[in-house]
Amino acid sequence: MDGQPVIVRETGFGPDDFDGEILDLAQDTNLDEANVNFREAAMIRIAFPSFSDGRGFTLARRLRVAGYKGRLRAAGHVISDQFPMARRSGFDEVEIDAALARRQPWEHWKDASDVAPSYLNRLGRRAS
Repeated sequence: MDGQPVIVRETGFGPDDFDGEILDLAQDTNLDEANVNFREAAMIRIAFPSFSDGRGFTLARRLRVAGYKGRLRAAGHVISDQFPMARRSGFDEVEIDAALARRQPWEHWKDASDVAPSYLNRLGRRAS
């Protein structure tokens, strides 16, 4: 696990199994002005330079609303408490470094998901 990124999914921690081209976007990318064809990307990875910067969640949601169907990954400083928000925003997975995975093992990520249902679900709507 050392040196290699750890991929967090609803099923647990795992290695990075993606070997295609990745479209990397900054958290402040303006999709209306971006000169990228995001709809054709097999995977989009959105950078999270700080856990306190939530713009990546908004960008993920905008990509899904705009019709992006591919794999969507949050990468960087995302912590376990933010995992439910990442999933509700449209992310399929989160990429963290090995040091964070040691500090916040899978049980932390799973526990955060178990206790933080979407408020939309409580209202009887799906958080799609």
